[in-house]
Amino acid sequence: MKQQINYIISELRGFYPEEELRELAYWILEESTGMTRTEILFGCKDTKKNVYAQEIEVILQKLRAHEPIQYVFGHTEWMGLDLRVTPATLIPRPETAELVEWVLHVVDKHRPLRVLDIGTGSGCIAIALKKAASNWQVTGLDISNEALEVAKENAQRNNVTIHWQQADILSPCPLPMVDIIVSNPPYICEKEKVDMQARVLDYEPARALFVPDNDPLLFYRRIAILKGAPILFFEINEAYGEQVCSMLRTIGYTNVELKKDMYGKTRMVFGKLTQ
Repeated sequence: MKQQINYIISELRGFYPEEELRELAYWILEESTGMTRTEILFGCKDTKKNVYAQEIEVILQKLRAHEPIQYVFGHTEWMGLDLRVTPATLIPRPETAELVEWVLHVVDKHRPLRVLDIGTGSGCIAIALKKAASNWQVTGLDISNEALEVAKENAQRNNVTIHWQQADILSPCPLPMVDIIVSNPPYICEKEKVDMQARVLDYEPARALFVPDNDPLLFYRRIAILKGAPILFFEINEAYGEQVCSMLRTIGYTNVELKKDMYGKTRMVFGKLTQ
């Protein structure tokens, strides 16, 4: 197994940061052999070496073509959840987990609240919130029927009941009356594409990523103007934190707070609507 790990690392060197290679190697072996990390480390299980070696070569070929490993395997682990992901959904990020954790830290998990996740994608935010606060009534909304099908499967995989709604938030659409809106909407400007990795640009859904250069607050403004909930939590583009906060205050939100993520980037905003 040590030889296989070293081989995988050598084949992916230059395609991924050096510090990620060993973890990727273990993940590939876990998926291709069905072995646990402990079994890989100690060689505790017999495997059909020729079979998984062929499978590893297929995986490596896809990864060298910059296909995200989460799409290669069709699922990912995030906040303790096993989530299916496809090119119809974004891959859940660590900073989005921080947004969920902030919501759960600020809001009383024991109150029977109504929560709306706008731009739900894989359903990761909605499912994580429902998992942590079982008495909340959670709705996930997305423009993409394909994404909602993935989200529905993820709710079943993780044994939670979520209400789902297909709608375009930029068009007139009925929204449920809720206590909290949480959203990780598209927020990357088109001009930022030049700095992005191929495995994001070539594989993840552009509609869930990008906004026009001349209107970076497009989705935040639309959601805020609707005033569909007294409390908002947003994941944001770090370059526009102050602009999002100023926009919310102009619309009538108070106690507006800008929060940094684990990397020191201004990545989240909270706002409360004045009654």
